[in-house]
Amino acid sequence: MQQHAMPAFEAMRHEALDEVDSTNSEAMRRARAGDPGGLWITAARQTGGRGRRGRQWISERGNLYASLLLIDPAPFEDIASLPLAVALAVRQAVLAAATGISGPVEIKWPNDVLIARNKIAGILLEAEQLPDGRNAIVIGIGINVGFAPEMSAYPTARLRDYAPGADPEMLFAHLFAAMSIELTVWNCGKGIRETVESWRRHACGIGEAITVNLLHDRVSGRFAGIDDSGMLMLETQEGMRVFAAGDVFFGT
Repeated sequence: MQQHAMPAFEAMRHEALDEVDSTNSEAMRRARAGDPGGLWITAARQTGGRGRRGRQWISERGNLYASLLLIDPAPFEDIASLPLAVALAVRQAVLAAATGISGPVEIKWPNDVLIARNKIAGILLEAEQLPDGRNAIVIGIGINVGFAPEMSAYPTARLRDYAPGADPEMLFAHLFAAMSIELTVWNCGKGIRETVESWRRHACGIGEAITVNLLHDRVSGRFAGIDDSGMLMLETQEGMRVFAAGDVFFGT
């Protein structure tokens, strides 16, 4: 992967808001207004938080809601692997904030972080080409710290179940540092291969039976891992299939 300009760790900026509609929306507004990127936006509460496919992300006080704005971080064809690095950073931040955690901290394809198979964090990447030709990438991250919203599809947990003293500010400090490290590896360190290999080591459910829910279909098979670009590989009765997006459920 070609190395691109990425804001250095010490150059990253952070703006903490009390309340906003969505940290992702606010970060994209900053991009449209000319922000050069390398900007973190956090909020104590979101009034219009959202997850993948437009799902509502319940965003009451007590959790971490953060978005990182990057401008032209890599060629478009390389962006598909960016969520892998982001998930690794979130996992590392959770581990740093909850030392001595008992359950395994794993990554669920494509963009969730689990503790003992309970969802504790979600990631949403959004991209937009700006009028001046720049490509804005917003990395949205929600981590359950003191509040775990009920979700019909997945069991959830909160960080304080494992680390009673955890708070959003402490967790963000760990995330800020971990993200810089993982983005450096992804962008100009050991390259995408190192990121993919690390993701595979910490993935949840490789080798297990899963079902992938698509917009208008569902496919079951054995989770064979991810390819070198981060696509999910599924062994089915008809052969190997590869997916760029979908919702994964363990079991068939």
